[in-house]
Amino acid sequence: MGLTIGVDIGGTKIAAGVVDEEGNILSTFKVPTPTTPQAIVDAIAAAVEGARAGHEIVGVGIGAAGYVNRQRSTVYFAPNIDWRQEPLKDEVEARVGLPVVVENDANAAAWGEYKFGAGKGHRNVICITLGTGLGGGIIIGNKLRRGHFGVAAEFGHIRMVPDGLLCGCGSQGCWEQYASGRALVRYAKQRANATPENAEILLSLGDGSPDGIEGKHISMAARQGDAVAVDSYRELARWAGAGLADLASLFDPSAFIVGGGLSDEGELVLDPIRKSYKRWLVGGNWRPVADVIAARLGNEAGLVGAADLAREPDPIM
Repeated sequence: MGLTIGVDIGGTKIAAGVVDEEGNILSTFKVPTPTTPQAIVDAIAAAVEGARAGHEIVGVGIGAAGYVNRQRSTVYFAPNIDWRQEPLKDEVEARVGLPVVVENDANAAAWGEYKFGAGKGHRNVICITLGTGLGGGIIIGNKLRRGHFGVAAEFGHIRMVPDGLLCGCGSQGCWEQYASGRALVRYAKQRANATPENAEILLSLGDGSPDGIEGKHISMAARQGDAVAVDSYRELARWAGAGLADLASLFDPSAFIVGGGLSDEGELVLDPIRKSYKRWLVGGNWRPVADVIAARLGNEAGLVGAADLAREPDPIM
């Protein structure tokens, strides 16, 4: 179908990229992310126009953090942008004069990994993104499964602990409160405060206090054998693996693809996740066990996936 443009809306920048049918990014154009909803629409259009220069483009795919309707046109709700029933497809189409589809950003990243990254060769994969929060996507039978209303795979808000920690969504005990970058930092701060003698390396990388611990410090300290940092990763992995075991009971995929910033740590996080997953998987000693593998496309997964989804037929049809 030709070249399409994928758009990734980040907290500080909006990136648009021209992507071919093999998932190669041919050119990119970035603009700062504005602070108001309407200005963000204008910035998306500007990024698309900048990226398309010199290319014949047949469509645009936008990855948006939030609930997107099944028709891939309207953002029901976005947690970080004041979009409520936002007709994003129509607004961007009016500015760029190209067909536009809107997709949840985690779905777009999952599709990118399935089609061009770690999921190649699989028909049934579940993707989770372990970043500041926890998101995901479902591909079953080579199709992205959005659900009846378009808002499936909000894995981060599965309630893992009744009456547990308060989540930003307003609920309590959500999975992302126990398996995410925020959770990892919380674990490290709590452990460093309780046993500072076991966190000497970790504390030395910040300002010397538990409150000064950041995510990058935990990674660096864990690779140097810091006991608190290593134990914090194990705690995160315990929760992540337990959640994967639940998802296996629901979807029975051949592979789980773990993306997001925490996946950059490789086996430091993946190995304990696999062990926890096997520990909590019902019948795990007697049944086939899905692979747990790292995503390959990194920060480009959402852009590439959104661009490719612009070529996909309307899921309603």
